[in-house]
Amino acid sequence: MARWCYRHRLVVLLIWVGAVFGLGFAGSAAGTDYANTFSLPNTDSTRAYDLMEKAFPQSSGDTDTVVWKVDDGTVRDESVRSRIEPKLAEIAKMAGVGEVTSPYAADGAGAAQISENGRIAYAQITFTEQANGVPKATVEDVVETAQAAERDGLQVELGGQAIARTEEAPAGIAETVGILAAAVVLFLAFGSLFAMLLPLVVAIAALGTGLMATSLLSHVTDVPEVAPLLGSLIGLGVGIDYALFIVTRHRRGILRGMKPEDAAVTALNTSGRAVLFAGGTVCIALAGMLVMNMRFLDGVVVATSLTVVLSVLAATTLLPALLGLLGMRVLSRRQRRRLAATGPESAEASGLAARWSSYVERRPRSTAAMALVAMLILAFPVLSIRLGATDQGNRQESTTTRQTYDLLAEGFGPGFNGPLQVVVAKGDANALVATIRTTDGVAQAAAAPPSQGITVIQVVPTTSPQSKATDQLIDRLRDEVIPASGAEAHVGGVTAIFKDFAAVTGDRLPYFVAAIISLGFLLLMVAFRSLVVPLTAALMNLIAAAASFGVLVAIFQWGWGTELLGIGKEGPITAFLPVIMLSLLFGLSMDYQVFLVSRMHEEWVHTKDNARAVRVGLAETSRVINCAALIMICVFSAFVLSGDLEGAMAGIGLAAAVALDAFILRTALVPAAMHLLGNSNWWLPAGLEERLPHLAVEPKEDPEATEPARPTGSASVVHGYVRDAEGAPVEGATVTLRSKGGRQLDRVTSLADGSYILSVPAPGAYLLAATAVSYGSRARQVTVEDGPLVYDVELSEASEASEEEAAR
Repeated sequence: MARWCYRHRLVVLLIWVGAVFGLGFAGSAAGTDYANTFSLPNTDSTRAYDLMEKAFPQSSGDTDTVVWKVDDGTVRDESVRSRIEPKLAEIAKMAGVGEVTSPYAADGAGAAQISENGRIAYAQITFTEQANGVPKATVEDVVETAQAAERDGLQVELGGQAIARTEEAPAGIAETVGILAAAVVLFLAFGSLFAMLLPLVVAIAALGTGLMATSLLSHVTDVPEVAPLLGSLIGLGVGIDYALFIVTRHRRGILRGMKPEDAAVTALNTSGRAVLFAGGTVCIALAGMLVMNMRFLDGVVVATSLTVVLSVLAATTLLPALLGLLGMRVLSRRQRRRLAATGPESAEASGLAARWSSYVERRPRSTAAMALVAMLILAFPVLSIRLGATDQGNRQESTTTRQTYDLLAEGFGPGFNGPLQVVVAKGDANALVATIRTTDGVAQAAAAPPSQGITVIQVVPTTSPQSKATDQLIDRLRDEVIPASGAEAHVGGVTAIFKDFAAVTGDRLPYFVAAIISLGFLLLMVAFRSLVVPLTAALMNLIAAAASFGVLVAIFQWGWGTELLGIGKEGPITAFLPVIMLSLLFGLSMDYQVFLVSRMHEEWVHTKDNARAVRVGLAETSRVINCAALIMICVFSAFVLSGDLEGAMAGIGLAAAVALDAFILRTALVPAAMHLLGNSNWWLPAGLEERLPHLAVEPKEDPEATEPARPTGSASVVHGYVRDAEGAPVEGATVTLRSKGGRQLDRVTSLADGSYILSVPAPGAYLLAATAVSYGSRARQVTVEDGPLVYDVELSEASEASEEEAAR
């Protein structure tokens, strides 16, 4: 398929352009129909909501609030009424507004809407539709009209779900900033404008089709409004990363002497297969959310999985076509000149990555210990995690919704922003109201006129919606007060709904984690024919999750830096966020594990030497993994600018998770642990080996098309390090293997970390010689048996060597 896409690049490009514009036109014409429901079946708050919807269908529209405060006098003063009343009357006449409940009502019914000190009052605006169905222009007219009443000494603010839509950041800002940041990282990594553009074009094509397809799906299934944001977040990240892995492999093939078409085919047949496998693991991790049995999450699974699938499709079809268009221009001009002047580069990794890989091999215990301690310290805050709901009190102080929240709390008590609704189906509602009023934690309670035998009691707690005391009050009403009254009643309201959501999430989260870890374990076991590798991956994923949630708790729950980041006031972690974050985190972690271990596994299959497999795998993949992680961090962090607190939480949490996973776990802890575990990394019981299906993530490459051939059959290798007397690596040493008769069999040059590898045709005795500039020569006889031989060479400086020779 890769070769077909490469050769028929114009056809592939036309298909993708048609898909992007076609879906874009269809999505724009159809619009969106996103749902915002957090209700859960078989919970007390859902029963309360169902009863209210049946008895009071006319109250189904969104209700928002206008609140005003005077510095001097009271809100009853004529100078205040003359400014506020006409504006409320004007709002009541607007299309889309059902009714306006004013504190200045002639019958005195609105007296309770004025604070005790008379300085703060509020009016309620009920729209004819729910918040997401109210035209944004209507809401903006309401805000503009109400705030036109302001003057010196009179403050007017508005709050509510519909009003909050006017404070949303313009669509696309977070995505644009993330793409620009990724472009900078890609340019620094590739040094080529064309190579930089490839991952961006692929990611944008996948994201565009994914978002448009999601908007169309919102008409046929429940897709929550947060789903496109999360789809953008994961789509941009994986779209750029998948293309990055393939382009990196493609460029490496060209630099090692392959033709562009062959390099593209090889890249898709190796890294492309890993992308397919990695995309599948991300989708499986996302599908794990279905275990939670929450309708709200089903739409999130659809949106995010669809975007990931399209990202994989773009990377495996659109990208080869783009590579065909660029040809050699995928390399920078300097790389093309160097390739023409000096020929193909060495197939062995060198530079900082090779030196770090060598360091981890020499000091695995200390490396693992330091990495583990760092992760445990960062994970410590997770012990105090508290799930709940964010509200408009968590927004930035400059927003009108936050000002409204604070003014209502000041004038009517902190619990006014999160009233409870006790819905009475049977029994004496008046007696229940009297009992509730005397209950600890209740500021006030009042019953509305009954409808169809249903009575709603409005209960205002003495504490804020996010307080633990409010949760305790809900439990007290459900477990003690209502049963003791003999009435059939249910506690509902937004605060109760989110409390139930957090409780259900906490109960089902262990099953969700067990499901995605088990599926990931099985996939890795089949792919790498090992029990230890997937077990290590599962443990590392749990450590990464704990550390990333520790960072999330410190920032958003403890408030370390929330105002600095411009994301508002601290509060509990949104109840649904752990499920979504764990799905994305486990999927992305599996991506990095697949790309890292697939290269190690490939080397293990060739040499059966665990130390070399881990060293080579880390040296050749750490740079691209770190580059991919840096791009992910830029993309995720940019979602702080989305204007959505849940989006900011997910962005910061995932950015922290990716940083810790790539720079600490995959670069240090995982390879150090694999060095310590030795050959047991690749152990699989013989009986299980026979029963497992064979799934190759990275197939063995064609020696003629890629790298120099390795010995096969009875052939083996001699490998190790060339070091000086103090143990420092010697780069550029010439290492030669000769037969007993003196015939040269193989000759290589040591790399930056001093490593070398020589091909041995068959077991037997050989002469191994090493020499380097400024050093003496060293020759020794080595005996190679059935497996690879590890042999380190120590060279002395030239002067020391001369003295030794003279003494002899």
